[in-house]
Amino acid sequence: KVMQDFITLSEKVGVNCVGWRYDPIFIDSTYTLDRHISDFEQMCRMLSGYTHVCVISFIDLYEKVKRNFPQARTVTPQERITIGKSFAEIGKLYGITIKACAEGTDLAPYGVDCAGCMTQQTFETAIGSHLNVPKKKSQRAECACVLGTDIGAYDTCGHLCRYCYANYNHENVRRNMQLHDSDSPFLVGDLQEGEVIHQASQESWIDAQLTLF
Repeated sequence: KVMQDFITLSEKVGVNCVGWRYDPIFIDSTYTLDRHISDFEQMCRMLSGYTHVCVISFIDLYEKVKRNFPQARTVTPQERITIGKSFAEIGKLYGITIKACAEGTDLAPYGVDCAGCMTQQTFETAIGSHLNVPKKKSQRAECACVLGTDIGAYDTCGHLCRYCYANYNHENVRRNMQLHDSDSPFLVGDLQEGEVIHQASQESWIDAQLTLF
């Protein structure tokens, strides 16, 4: 159903406006190298023509990940190369460019685009307009994304994926889900005493100046 939802969304907004993420990639006895490559090929076959981009990254062992997923291990350099090279070759067959998210440039020689995920060019392609993006420091040195603001809140997803970076504690997740009010604009409960609402900047970066090219 998720794949079909992706296809439906692509049909509604356009192939350049949707991107697919296959991450975080981890290796274990169930999700082996061969399985990743096989599953990825199958997914590419289904999504071919509905997206031109797939972003990949390898699992980062943050303390919360170690706590929730103690069996997880770092993906070795050779495993990274095997996956990067295989994914790039498969993606090429189906018209899908593979981009690496904050993974350095190690996979560039194998056909992976390591220039960034949500770059200025990505947005310009999606909306068909040139942007005047103000210069600003990235949240992470290895990140080239234009936008770096998180959407949502930690400890709110009930899927409880063990590799998830957004959940610290499963009990907190259950408590927050119980506090959810479908009639409230907040993800968790309502505005509490002492909490402050900040207005997000909504400045347009679209370049309205006409050009010949």
